[in-house]
Amino acid sequence: MVPRQTASAQEVTAPANPQRVADQLHAENAVVRELLLALSVGFTLPGPLPQELERRVADGEVESLEALVARAESSGLLNADGTVVGTAQHALLTSTPTPRVHALQRELVGRFAADGRPLGEFARELARSGLADRRVAAELEKAGDRALEHNPGLASQLYGEALLAGADELGTAARRAQAASATGDLDAAGRIIDGLLMSPDPPDLRLGVDVAAAVWAQRGMLARGADVYTWLGPARVGPSGPAAAVAMIGCGNRSGAEAMFPAGSAAESPTLLAVAQAQTAHGIVESLSGDPHQGLPTLIHASDMLNASGAALPVPETPGALAALVALHSGEPHLAETIARAAAAAGQGGDSAKPRLFLLQAWSAMQQDNPDEARLAINEASKANHWPLVPRDEFLCAALEVGLARRSGEVHDLVLAWERAREAMLHTTVDLYSLLPWGELMITAARLRETRRVSHYLDEAWKLLRDLGEPPLWSLPLHWAAVQAALLNESPSDLAPHASALVRAADHSHLASRLAAAGKAWVSVLAGKFQAADVEAAARGLNAVGMPWEGARLAGHAAARADERKDMVRLLSCARDLHPQGNSSVPSPNGQPEVRSGRPADQVNGTGQPDASILSEREKEVARLVLEGKTYREIGETIYISPRTAEHHIARMRRRLGAENRSDLLVRLRLALGPDAPQHE
Repeated sequence: MVPRQTASAQEVTAPANPQRVADQLHAENAVVRELLLALSVGFTLPGPLPQELERRVADGEVESLEALVARAESSGLLNADGTVVGTAQHALLTSTPTPRVHALQRELVGRFAADGRPLGEFARELARSGLADRRVAAELEKAGDRALEHNPGLASQLYGEALLAGADELGTAARRAQAASATGDLDAAGRIIDGLLMSPDPPDLRLGVDVAAAVWAQRGMLARGADVYTWLGPARVGPSGPAAAVAMIGCGNRSGAEAMFPAGSAAESPTLLAVAQAQTAHGIVESLSGDPHQGLPTLIHASDMLNASGAALPVPETPGALAALVALHSGEPHLAETIARAAAAAGQGGDSAKPRLFLLQAWSAMQQDNPDEARLAINEASKANHWPLVPRDEFLCAALEVGLARRSGEVHDLVLAWERAREAMLHTTVDLYSLLPWGELMITAARLRETRRVSHYLDEAWKLLRDLGEPPLWSLPLHWAAVQAALLNESPSDLAPHASALVRAADHSHLASRLAAAGKAWVSVLAGKFQAADVEAAARGLNAVGMPWEGARLAGHAAARADERKDMVRLLSCARDLHPQGNSSVPSPNGQPEVRSGRPADQVNGTGQPDASILSEREKEVARLVLEGKTYREIGETIYISPRTAEHHIARMRRRLGAENRSDLLVRLRLALGPDAPQHE
């Protein structure tokens, strides 16, 4: 019979009148008190009792056991089900010397061992009561091992209780660190691993190295994780070879990856877990080839297998995150979103991996011009576990905020997001798996004239890609970001090498061909020498590779510079198709904005203030952008009208509101819009 939950005095409710109960116990027969203490410690009725009590009953020194039980029940100290009354239990456990209590507990553990019965939950109670017994510790360790891969939170608790029961601290270090890392407690995991790796002959060394590499990766310093594998060496890496290869390729060390996991290496065993790990490494290696489509299917298979295994392993990057990144780099954000969502739902990588998977969903949604979905996914990431985002995920989240602000056209929000990103980048380093956020920051830095803030990091990114042989899949999005940054900086010399890289890759990559066409279209638009059909084709090509906002922006810019009205209308229509959120009114046949009100120019409401009702909905939209300090060109880019049309809107509003100058117009617009007016200019 399993003992009842009676191990610790601290876990028993204090009696209402402890002195009265103590007096009653003192008045009882000593053997009755001994029976009640045994039952309070965890012995049960019916069942074996402490040897001393059984001997005294067997030798006839005391009345029969049945008589003892009856006497205890009649005194009100023992319930009919054989459990001790709570107040009596508390009094017995607090008044009995601790060595006596622990001696009885050890005797009970011995009875379990002799009968071949596991202690189960009782082992946890014994450990929490302060009993140091290696048999209890061993059982808790085994329970922790069983829970480790599928329930690391429970495993962490069990290992902690095993330490209380006297488990070897060094012997459990690697597993305790794995559990802490999987639940997101990087600081605890790091402290445990430091103690392990500093010991002369650390047990579970390979697992400890895996945890150390995973912690370094989450801290945004993947190269340090690769260094740990280098220290371990190929001779000792064993089943951790695939994880080592992922870390080393991520920081540009392809030869080191080959040494750890040679080409053609098979999984260490045919299990789902081992095959998933091997496929992850194979997929990353394949993604470096000239054919950018080779690695994605392999990584998807690896992610599916790890989802099926339900295991939470310490790895530098989960296969789900890597597959989503490769899909994003391939121009397939919808596929990336699907992969990341499935991995998060399966709990791939444990709690610590969930925020990154949600953030990759958010990036995919942003890429597809779904800002609301992106923000929902960001919220999910922030509450995925009770720890703050790790530096790697904080950096990705900050870059997401920058990207969303840039696409919304809100300059104030963009500046705030940029400041957050500037701080986040100080806590991380460049690696292959962070190129997308660095590309976003490159573009924004160019727009805000802050390129110097990211130039050092970008130099590292280009060097990393050169070290890996300029793999097209990983290089193309960064080249495209560099093209956009050069256009914003109006620097043809900076643009040329990146445009050439896109053109060179166009014969082997559908994404590269679309980006190359878009880059060529941008140059022609800025030069004022473009064909509307070519620009529209380039814009729709961007949409076809998961970049609808970028395509709409290209078409909108071209519409603002079109000489012919038919070209302007065509390009504006294209922009609206690709980015419905920026829907704008169609100009009237004479090229002027449609007149939607015939009220007097200086009409005011009954309070003597400008009346917003004299403004059309389009004029109100333009008014808000004016109050945000945007130029004619920026207004046109935001809502896909030409700068000339924006100027006409503003001139008409000035006449209607009776404003004498720009300052007067700003005041009148703010009064007219009232609560809807932006709070900053």
